[in-house]
Amino acid sequence: MTKLKILRTLASLAFFILLSPPIANAQQIKRLDGSTITADSLQRRIVFLMDKAKVKGLELAIFNKNKVVYEQAFGIANDANVPLSTSMNIYGASLSKAVFAVLVMKLVEDGILDLDKPLYSYLPRPIYEYPQKKKWQDNYNDLRTDTLYKKITARMCLDHTTGFPNWRWDNADEKLAVAFTPGSRYSYSGEGMVFLQTVIEKITGKSLEQLMDEKIFKPFNMKNSAYTFLPRFEADYALGFNQEGKSYEKDKDNEARSASTLETTLNDYANFTQAVMEGKALKKASRQEMFRPQFRLRSVSQMGPLSRKDTSANDGISLSYGLGWGLLKSPYGWGAFKEGHGNGFQHYSIIFPEAGTGIIIMSNSDNAESIFKELLEITIADKYTPWKWQNWE
Repeated sequence: MTKLKILRTLASLAFFILLSPPIANAQQIKRLDGSTITADSLQRRIVFLMDKAKVKGLELAIFNKNKVVYEQAFGIANDANVPLSTSMNIYGASLSKAVFAVLVMKLVEDGILDLDKPLYSYLPRPIYEYPQKKKWQDNYNDLRTDTLYKKITARMCLDHTTGFPNWRWDNADEKLAVAFTPGSRYSYSGEGMVFLQTVIEKITGKSLEQLMDEKIFKPFNMKNSAYTFLPRFEADYALGFNQEGKSYEKDKDNEARSASTLETTLNDYANFTQAVMEGKALKKASRQEMFRPQFRLRSVSQMGPLSRKDTSANDGISLSYGLGWGLLKSPYGWGAFKEGHGNGFQHYSIIFPEAGTGIIIMSNSDNAESIFKELLEITIADKYTPWKWQNWE
């Protein structure tokens, strides 16, 4: 390595160290296999990985015995080099789905929903006859000639077996259609979650935001979370960065969608996750059902063309889908995971309820997933997450 390269590397590391939180102590973080790592050792490794992968900002929350034992932010939040913080607004992407799944299970507990009752039967008239009130997501005119949609249940929406595409514009004609008999195959679908949201809003007379505030955000102390970008978030939010380190323009005009529009903070999402882990979010039977394998997954990858090809590569972890969460089997019990991926934002969360161990990784960089495998192994000794299936480069 030339002298110039050495100086550049040292300068880059110094920049990350300056933006990293101070080391509070040498606390021990317990991993799945019983080994431990100290907070200061973990911090050094995180800084090194971020520098090598050119990750702008990263946040971590680690759980031992079902409680947060480590919560830190690293790097920057925006073009002004403002340090990222755990209380700063960050786009949650598909972490939205895990939160929505808990809301749905609470509605099941309240007797408002039945997981296996066809959703069309809750409405006095076909869903496509209701006037459109939103930009596009409640437009179901394409289903007028579709009979398969009548088979869709809440369970199918949560375990991604509705037959809907991820989003309607993924189809060549950009029209919404059911591609196969609902319940017969897995196909990751944001549209399925939004379909369930739309039915719930009609039968309760409440918006997604109202229901979330009432049953999730307030009870779980998620004071800075919403499914729309609120004016108060303007004071402190993170921008997303592309692979070249250039920031994306912040998307602030999303309508509330159960599958994808969660705005949150690491502090808030950690509060939510801890409530789930401690058994405070749902009754025991509801949590068991949410984390019970609903559908076995044998696809090569979660998304894209390879999602239609099968493999035995993940048979060792019995890769499956529960209700709103992916599932894998480990020597330490089932792991429940959910990822989030959007322009400039890449996240991953996995909890092992039987072991009381878990982690949340949130980042505002398109490069972050490239270090998730190493982060999971270093932090909690998770060697089970199917990173190839997740399409992590």
